Amino acid sequence: QVQLVESGGGLVQPGGSLRLSCAASGRIASINDMAWYRQAPGKERDLVAAITRVGIPTYADFVKGRFTISRDNAKNQVDLQMKSLKPEDTAVYYCYARLFTTSRVGDYWGKGTLVTVSS
Repeated sequence: QVQLVESGGGLVQPGGSLRLSCAASGRIASINDMAWYRQAPGKERDLVAAITRVGIPTYADFVKGRFTISRDNAKNQVDLQMKSLKPEDTAVYYCYARLFTTSRVGDYWGKGTLVTVSS
């Protein structure tokens, strides 16, 4: 069974930094795209950043210049470095991966990690 487990969330002051990590484990043959999404209370889940298997990133406009996504294919891991955090960045952040197992290809999600930006 495949699992995506996020870590690194927490409380941070406005202007601060935080780094999220997500590790995929299980019967994984290969991973295509990986991404981070976020969902604030009462709002829809939005794409924050995505990265292809060869490391090409894309970012939502609201995080460009502040967040950096990276991945380590050997570790099946994707990270999100967040800087200059704002209160409106407060949300549950979810890790996503489209990956191949030994029997199927599918979309997988982590359970989320809460990021709170507040003074």
